Amino acid sequence: MGSLFARVARRASAAHIRHVAPVAPGTETGPVARVYRQMEADFGMVAPPIGLHAPAPAALAASWLMLRESLLAGGLVSRSVKEAVAAAVSVANRCPYCVEVHGAAMAGLSSGRDAAAIVAGRPDAVADPRLRELVGWVTASGTPEATGRPAPFPPGQAPEVIGVAVTFHYLNRMVSLFLTESPLPPVPAPALGVVRRGARLVMGSLARRRPAPGTSLDLLPDAALPPELSWAAGRPPVAAAFARAAAAFEEGGRRTATAEVRELVLTTLAGRVGVEPGFRTPGWLDEAIGGVPPRDRATARLGLLTAFAPYRVTDQLVDEVRGGLDEAGLVQFTSWASFAAARAIGTRLWRAESAPPAGRQN
Repeated sequence: MGSLFARVARRASAAHIRHVAPVAPGTETGPVARVYRQMEADFGMVAPPIGLHAPAPAALAASWLMLRESLLAGGLVSRSVKEAVAAAVSVANRCPYCVEVHGAAMAGLSSGRDAAAIVAGRPDAVADPRLRELVGWVTASGTPEATGRPAPFPPGQAPEVIGVAVTFHYLNRMVSLFLTESPLPPVPAPALGVVRRGARLVMGSLARRRPAPGTSLDLLPDAALPPELSWAAGRPPVAAAFARAAAAFEEGGRRTATAEVRELVLTTLAGRVGVEPGFRTPGWLDEAIGGVPPRDRATARLGLLTAFAPYRVTDQLVDEVRGGLDEAGLVQFTSWASFAAARAIGTRLWRAESAPPAGRQN
């Protein structure tokens, strides 16, 4: 299936996945094969942040729909600006894997200096004033500081800009849980610059593709757009992708966690004014899960850490949860918790977007 590059990339990327077994190249069937074929056609390769979902085909399709329709498909916002949003969100979420990938894509498409500033977590050093304002806005998107901050783009761009931000708040969490820290091959430090320059060339080339909007939608059943995703309504392919993805994630959550665990995660997300970069109060997590039955506490702990601080999830905790969930269940539950967090951030960004725009991104 696909080009020689895609086949080689698939074999290499399988080595990045942990906690679940990757699909061996050439063995995928059914819904997984359909997603892989489309990903290789539209993106050039099976991206590991999507491929890690393969044990749960509906979650695989959902993650691909969100990524494709918000980031890859042609629209009102340029791909370089979207890549800047993806990289900035990934920096804020401490996701070095996604920072490498999307920093390289941005550098391959546009100003290397601005890409370097974003990757370094220095949005104030971005030279382009409009991009600097946008990057600052999305960098704060997972923090309480985002509340009430007006969006620096016209309302018509909200489905794409907020869509990319939500997608990467979701993917960063899954990547932190299931992938290695870097997509780059292990090389001596002096060779790292050469490898990164090669990555910029490859990712810049792949990022110049602009697949037609909406052709991924038949990978999941039709679904109504939830009110909290109303920011997507202005662009039908984006709205349809997120509506279908939300339904798939919700079904996965119902199958893998009790109502008490899910309610704990959702209530905590609502009560802590968005997503913080970590728990600032000692003992907070133990206190939060104390009200759920002992048999569900490991799952509750995983759900809260996935939503708030996925980089703090340990192998020991994953092994503990795996006592009650198979690989598909592990992906379904964590994808539900990741999307719950990302959706909460999108809701807050949409409230900010209703304020008068401060500028325009092209």
